Amino acid sequence: MSERHLDPVLSAGWHALSGDEVGQILQTGPDGLSDDEALRRLGQYGSNRLAPPARRGPLARLLMQFHNILLYVMLGAAIITAALGHWIDTGVLLVAVLINVIIGFIQEGKAETALDAIRAMLSPHATVIRAGHRREIDAAGLVPGDLVFLSSGDRVPADLRLVSVRELRIEEAALTGESLPIEKGTEPVGVDAALGDRYGMAYSGTFVVYGQAMGIVVATGSKTELGRINQMLADIRRMSTPLLRQIDEFGRVLALTIIGLSAATFVLGTLWRDHAPAEMFMMVVALAASAIPEGLPAIMTVTLALGVQRMARRKAIVRHLPAVETLGSVTVICSDKTGTLTCNEMTVQRFVCAGHVFDVGGVGYAPAGDFSIDDRIVEVEHYPALSLAIRAGVLCSDARLREEDGLWRVEGDPTEGALLVAGRKAGFSQHAGDTAWPRTDAIPFESQHRFMATSHLDPDGDPWIFVKGAPERILDMCEFQLNHDGERPLDIDYWRRMATDTAAQGLRLLALACKRSAPVAGPLSFADAEHGYVFLALVGIIDPAREEAIDAVGECHRAGIRVKMITGDHGETARAIGAQLAIGVGKPFITGAEVAVMDDAALRRVAMELDVFARASPEHKLRLVKALQDDGQVVAMTGDGVNDAPALKRADVGVAMGLKGTEAAKEAADMVIADDNFATIATAVREGRAVYDNLKKFILFMLPTNGGEALVVIAAILFELALPLTPAQVLWINMVTSSTLGLALAFEPAEGDVMNRHPRPPGEALLSGFFIWRVLMVSVLMMTGALGLFLWELDMGTSVETARTMAVDAVVMAEMFYLLNSRFIFAPVTNWKGLTSNRHVLLAITACIPLQIAYTHADFMHGIFNSTALTPMEWSKVVAAGLLVFVVAELEKFFIRRSGLAARLSHA
Repeated sequence: MSERHLDPVLSAGWHALSGDEVGQILQTGPDGLSDDEALRRLGQYGSNRLAPPARRGPLARLLMQFHNILLYVMLGAAIITAALGHWIDTGVLLVAVLINVIIGFIQEGKAETALDAIRAMLSPHATVIRAGHRREIDAAGLVPGDLVFLSSGDRVPADLRLVSVRELRIEEAALTGESLPIEKGTEPVGVDAALGDRYGMAYSGTFVVYGQAMGIVVATGSKTELGRINQMLADIRRMSTPLLRQIDEFGRVLALTIIGLSAATFVLGTLWRDHAPAEMFMMVVALAASAIPEGLPAIMTVTLALGVQRMARRKAIVRHLPAVETLGSVTVICSDKTGTLTCNEMTVQRFVCAGHVFDVGGVGYAPAGDFSIDDRIVEVEHYPALSLAIRAGVLCSDARLREEDGLWRVEGDPTEGALLVAGRKAGFSQHAGDTAWPRTDAIPFESQHRFMATSHLDPDGDPWIFVKGAPERILDMCEFQLNHDGERPLDIDYWRRMATDTAAQGLRLLALACKRSAPVAGPLSFADAEHGYVFLALVGIIDPAREEAIDAVGECHRAGIRVKMITGDHGETARAIGAQLAIGVGKPFITGAEVAVMDDAALRRVAMELDVFARASPEHKLRLVKALQDDGQVVAMTGDGVNDAPALKRADVGVAMGLKGTEAAKEAADMVIADDNFATIATAVREGRAVYDNLKKFILFMLPTNGGEALVVIAAILFELALPLTPAQVLWINMVTSSTLGLALAFEPAEGDVMNRHPRPPGEALLSGFFIWRVLMVSVLMMTGALGLFLWELDMGTSVETARTMAVDAVVMAEMFYLLNSRFIFAPVTNWKGLTSNRHVLLAITACIPLQIAYTHADFMHGIFNSTALTPMEWSKVVAAGLLVFVVAELEKFFIRRSGLAARLSHA
């Protein structure tokens, strides 16, 4: 047997072949493989393990932090200043570079471990039949053709084609998105059957919740479905975020502008003004230092980190720092259904009795909710058919409902658990049923019979038999139905009509019936199921939408964000949940099989037009995310299963569920929702938008500082003036004062209309035309104050050192006042709220004042920066230069508001 020999089979699918055909192809008999053959195949196919991922070491991670064009410019300037012997300037430049590199290294986050999480899902052991003997082996030693035995509680160790089954049900939600355990068989299915419809297969990493089976290993290691997802994850590169792309583009343009201005200034100064090249170079270094926003990488990191802390308090744990801001630019949220938009807890929502349809309130396993008819709450005991149906559902069950630490959990089949919860809501507990209605015998559910039956004695000692199962099977067993006024002949057309109506709403159907008699021949047998039952009710069960998710989806829609459901579940179920959530209402759903045959252009069109996608495999989810990104959307993907992991990693923001999510999903995601609440995502989007607003406010605050310094230096060079600012003084302003002050803007609360705006266009420039005007205006004001004061002092005979000290203090004072202006882009700050509502702004100014006093009056600072002490009169001139910026900036806001431009510019 060779790989080439298996290729045609692999392309067709093992699920499409019978068990006998699989045994013949893999040369496996009832005694399994011999030890020698198993050893040979192990050498041929390799161990049943997934390959570990390549990792980047700490040194490589550290070196990558230097890969920033602004840092390259600063390093180049440091090298040249060192060659010229200006060691203080060199030291300040290198310190600025190292601070940014260290912060970036710390914040990069832990290495990718999604692949580790998938490998951890592989079963450590397997029970095989080899050479006719059953034995337990390390699952890594499994090979194609091995005969594997499965029983309740096992994790499936490899992909198996089942050849014999005894009431086998497997939990596949992590792989397929199915809400319920899948009932397995041995019959082949169509070649194009979706993963969740391949009933004759058991897949590696899934969990056996009931029954036993024997299967032939058809794939191990990287050839399994888990292996394919593992490879998909390994092949996906994490996307850059919109902000990082904007900052990168902004950095490149700014660096090229700085280099161009510096080169032009150097040439003009040496050739036109005949300055010495060494002197001119130091002027150019000052120009470059004044224009480079050294604090931007550090402040961006701190601002994002503060956003992380605020999100953590709201149950959103951010794993990759840039995801904080990316949430604010999301235009589409693609959500898994099971466990994300829904509770992943089956819930009875409807009882259909003869003549009455009862709605059941509440969601999930918590037994809280009412029974109602047409929104009118009713008492269960007033309706005999409903009361007896609920009793039948509780008694005819092997599941258990328990409360642990305030959380309700079901042990056993989720459908039976849903009936127990409905019983609790009606006041009928399982414990009370066991005591008052003791069970005397039972027939377990079997797929060929499609029902379960139990016999009981009521409190008077009279015998009863209760059955539950598929509606068509239970109807065949019934002759009567229980009406409000007693037993009547069965109205088969009514029940079929109600079954069709209930199923059309996406609910899974179950039927309940009873018979007041004892078993015919002692033990309960199938002969007792032939006839004579009274039909009680149809039960509609669904994994319901979270109530808070309904509100959250509505908030996302109001914020201009499209919400799409991509699930592995059935189409009608997906459409019903979508209708509850206002997702895809009035539109058709599309299946994974239809996605698979579309080309990329058609898929982009469909991905934008439709909102509900059902029976989607990991490949389909990944293609849909890519299609939306190719259309220019910023995509967030939510999910909890292994099948969601590739799409979570590919999305601009991957959001995993923390309580019920698999480790593979969590490790592939950028963010984990600790409470599994979709509403937390909407809260995180609000926080992300606030973070972006604050980053823009910081840039709008920082650039005029750099611009004003650059204009001061350029003016001095062009007009052959003494240099008002040295490179070291410029770096003092940028790294110490402007960064200290600008940090306060990271604490600005979200503005009131932040969730009423549409998402910003993904290709939007970091600075709009208006922002460029604001930067130029404030830059000119700062330059006017600082350079004007410098020239005035020189004209009065003040020393160059004192005039420079006043110029530096004038720039810093202007920054303090402009920080207040920057709190609101258009709103005034000349009121109590504007001046005091962000205490961090006041603290930053308070912290900056002693730093600047030390710069001006401390002797050790004089030795480093050539600064000098100032007199009270000189300080008053500095304050006046700062007030010039504040007053003109507030007047500009006033005229913009007066002209009605503020509303348009705020969304520009």
